[in-house]
Amino acid sequence: MSHGLASRLRASYDQAMDARDFVKVGMSAERMLVVPPERTVGHFVPGMPMVYATPMMILEMEMTSGDAISKYLPEGWVTVGTEVDIRHLAATGVGERVRTTARVIAVERKVIRFEVEAFDSVRRIGEGRHARGFINVASFEKRFGVG
Repeated sequence: MSHGLASRLRASYDQAMDARDFVKVGMSAERMLVVPPERTVGHFVPGMPMVYATPMMILEMEMTSGDAISKYLPEGWVTVGTEVDIRHLAATGVGERVRTTARVIAVERKVIRFEVEAFDSVRRIGEGRHARGFINVASFEKRFGVG
């Protein structure tokens, strides 16, 4: 098989894959974290308080979203973060436990949308929406010259 034909077949295969065939509204996951000093704003920005950093909370929300669907994806396919719309509602100190949740709220051919939340032992500390793109790893790496 020529390289050109193989590329066209792979592109056709990629176009035919549809996240709606594997991911369903309502799929969810939860993660627990004890806030370490390395995930605080003070760790990254000298002079700032040693409280859970907003980007670290968002990272945990993204990872929880990935957890909610990763085991259902076909081999060779993953999701990558594409959108975040998050509010950080309250500060959380080092050593406090944080529970992060993610739930699929919509599925398109190549995009999965989530509702995400984070809670400490007292209150909700974060909430919002997150989207992940459905991609073929081999095609993605080839496109960017990785791998």
